[in-house]
Amino acid sequence: MTAHNRSRYGRYRGGPDPLAPPVDLAEALDAVAEDVMAGYSPRHALREFLRRGAPNREGLDDLAGRVQQRRSELLGRHNLDGTLNEVQKLLETAVLEERKQLARDAMMDNTDRAFREMQLQNLPHSTAAAVNELASYDWQSSTAREAYERIKDLLGREILDQRFAGMKEALEDATEEDRAAVSEMLQDLNELLGKHRRGEDTDADFQEFMAKHGQFFPENPQSVEELVDALAQRAAAAQRLLQSMSAEQREELMRLSAQAFGSPELMAQLGQLDANLQALRPGEDWAGSERFEGEDGLGLGDGTGVLQDIAELDELAEQLSQAYSGSRLDDLDLDALARQLGQNAAVSARTLAEIERAMQDGGFLQRGADGDLRLSPQAMRRLGRSLLRDTAKQLSGRQGRRDTRVAGAAGDQTGSSRQWEFGDAEPWDVTRTITNAIRRTIADGGDPGRGLRLAVGDIEVTETEARTQAAVVLLADVSFSMAAEGRWVPMKRTALALHHLVSTRFRGDRLQLITFGRYAQTMDIGELTALPARREQGTNLHHGLLLAGRFFRQHPSMQPVLLVVTDGEPTAHLLADGESWFEYPPDPETIRVTVAELDRLARAGTQATFFRLGDDPSLERFVQRMARRIDGRVVAPETGDLGAAVVGEYLRAHFRGRPYDDADWAQ
Repeated sequence: MTAHNRSRYGRYRGGPDPLAPPVDLAEALDAVAEDVMAGYSPRHALREFLRRGAPNREGLDDLAGRVQQRRSELLGRHNLDGTLNEVQKLLETAVLEERKQLARDAMMDNTDRAFREMQLQNLPHSTAAAVNELASYDWQSSTAREAYERIKDLLGREILDQRFAGMKEALEDATEEDRAAVSEMLQDLNELLGKHRRGEDTDADFQEFMAKHGQFFPENPQSVEELVDALAQRAAAAQRLLQSMSAEQREELMRLSAQAFGSPELMAQLGQLDANLQALRPGEDWAGSERFEGEDGLGLGDGTGVLQDIAELDELAEQLSQAYSGSRLDDLDLDALARQLGQNAAVSARTLAEIERAMQDGGFLQRGADGDLRLSPQAMRRLGRSLLRDTAKQLSGRQGRRDTRVAGAAGDQTGSSRQWEFGDAEPWDVTRTITNAIRRTIADGGDPGRGLRLAVGDIEVTETEARTQAAVVLLADVSFSMAAEGRWVPMKRTALALHHLVSTRFRGDRLQLITFGRYAQTMDIGELTALPARREQGTNLHHGLLLAGRFFRQHPSMQPVLLVVTDGEPTAHLLADGESWFEYPPDPETIRVTVAELDRLARAGTQATFFRLGDDPSLERFVQRMARRIDGRVVAPETGDLGAAVVGEYLRAHFRGRPYDDADWAQ
């Protein structure tokens, strides 16, 4: 007989949903990159995004706020009088029923009746003292005796419930055998924990204990350590409950404890249990307290449970703060979060953890040589593509739809064709290629109707106009005024969009990014994106032009294109010894050497465009004069339109006024 494998299905039991779609990182990457461009480190930027969340997703701050709200609700709703009030009500019932019995018992000796009535009349005001004084009272009313016995039973169940959750309900209407079983469990537990403290216990000891008393531990611990963890957390919460009571409440409770189950041995066993647990888990909070201000009275067991909830909320608050060394969102206790705030909160936290993991482990952030996290090339490409699409939309909206051309092609077709040569990248002329194959087949005596085989000599390609490749320099002003006036991030977004366009659609061109402040320097796109704002005076356009000229000379066969983004006239220039000379208002020598360098670039055929940011009249006069001097252009975009303006000027220079299609180059 052939055996068949059977599939078994069941409810999903937690962890990342294997059928869930992958998280969308576009929103996270955009937010992180925006903060990086504003000067924050990638690590800080990622933390801030996770903290803020997104418009339709809770962040860590939202979850932490809900944790604090839940904590405040617990403290504001409850007080710790529950057990004492319940004992007082049972005591009042017992005394009232006893007085009724004394009044209607006509056969009782009058002297005995008077003595009993006087004893009941003169009970201490303290509930605990009254309960203790009545411990030896010979109750005449069975109803009164039952109420008084319920006090002892209630106290025993509440005190046990403090250490073992659910014990209050489990021992309701318990028999003497049930209580004896609890006492035996406590004795065996203390013996096991004592051996564990001394390092003498074995796994067999634990297994034997659980086989005998496992019904008292619904948490189903799998080792002595797990057992100790569960018990210590509950016992520490019980101690904090006592510390949270007023001195009067605490004294009343301690005096009442002697009546628990009418067995002083119970308190001795619990005292030994607490001592064992404190020795094994000294790091638990055994001395803390809280201030309860509500009206809903809690019993000892329920109050301990609330304090456990508060401790769990405090632990969640620390996890959500991510303020400790080496913190990651994988540290979040999602089960605890679901218990305290609901399943939706756990889903939000799990999504944030997946975003963090995908950003750090999925290649969007990488560690540089200095050990710091940086946006990876993959992240830069993805961000550049997004910024380029935004730029294309701005250009389309501003200038209207253009004629469709394939950007990045070899050039405009001339209408003629030629035979293919090795290395040609032009498109095939399909009609002439097939015609050549037919003619060759007939000349060789073949029948074209029975099929054609192309030969290399058959192939013809369309001839195109030669397209000039460009050497492009983007000169970006990084003086402090750019950051102070809110132009820092738009400048970086512009550079990233242009870099992505050149590197993906116009690979034959060469792009150099040069920043200029007090000094100028060349940068790759990653360095520029992460560049922090510097509180440094000086706009050294002269140094930037020197570096641009050096780049153009390295690519003599390419058309030089210069794009200058600045919000201030030159105030610094480079001296012969390499030092930067700064003066404001601008030194005439600064203007002279800057203009001289521009003239040198113009003589080399450089196409120059100045992008003037802001309304500084001095800057406006300077760039207008320079543009006229070197036959350049001046564009004065709004800050938000800078990217579209720069990319548009690059395309204009590249296509020499020929039409192009935004939708094509922006893909």
